[in-house]
Amino acid sequence: MAITKRAAKQVRRSVTLPREVAKEVDSISRRRRLSDNRVLVELIEEGIQARKEKEKAFFELAKRFREASDAREVEQLGDELGRFVFGE
Repeated sequence: MAITKRAAKQVRRSVTLPREVAKEVDSISRRRRLSDNRVLVELIEEGIQARKEKEKAFFELAKRFREASDAREVEQLGDELGRFVFGE
């Protein structure tokens, strides 16, 4: 059986999880009938993707802000950027 590129480039890591996170991982793994390791990999991959999407959304918003000429739009986009950076 051929080894995939992904499998060939795996790196082993050891992490310590907070108790509540570990319980949640156990719960997900039981419910989905997957190993804890597989669940952790999926959650990490989803988190990385979400971060990339958030970063992309931020830069798109910043571009709209820079290109805006209407004062109301500038103010609205500036407020959105502020919430993006500092939270609600």
